[in-house]
This record gives sequence, structure tokens and C-alpha cells, in this order.
Amino acid sequence: MKSLSKKKPCNTPKTVVQPNKDALIKRLNRIEGQVRGVTKMIAEDRYCVDVLNQVSALQSALDAVAMRLLENHTHGCMQGAIKSGKGNVAIDELMVVLRKFAR
Repeated sequence: MKSLSKKKPCNTPKTVVQPNKDALIKRLNRIEGQVRGVTKMIAEDRYCVDVLNQVSALQSALDAVAMRLLENHTHGCMQGAIKSGKGNVAIDELMVVLRKFAR
């Protein structure tokens, strides 16, 4: 199997402008509020199942943000890398990221 390259297909950008940045930030702010809510539930000794339901909702919300970022990456950086002939490096990088979410 080919070793995974450490090279970044987007020429190692320091910044990437997300096409839907405002929506992502709004969603993350909502998630931040949910985390504070779970903290409060635990501090108030709320029923475990109620807390677990909120944790599950948090996981789903974070997964949705991750999928949006992955979609943006695929349509942005990956698409550009493939068009410029650096598709294999971009695919290797994508597979590393996908394996993290498959755990």
C-alpha cells in the first residue's frame, strides 16, 4: 500500500474561506449553548437518560457540521487539487480524515 503523503493538496493554506461561514458559526454557537445546557443538567443532578439524550443530540449536531465542512473541502480544495494533477495527494488526505470519522 502506498504511504500517505504529508503534503497538503491546497498548498498548505493558512486560511480557507468557508462558503457558508455564517451558517456554520451560527450552528456552532447553538452547539456551544447545548454543551452549556448539558453541563447545567449534570450540575443539577438531572436524570441520566435525559442527559444522555442531549449528548446524543450534540453528537448529531457536530456530525452535521463535520459533514458540511467535508463537503466544502471536497468541492473546494479537493476539486482544485484533482484539476491541478494533485488528486492522489488530496485523496490520501481525505481518506485520513474519513478514517477519523469511521471510528
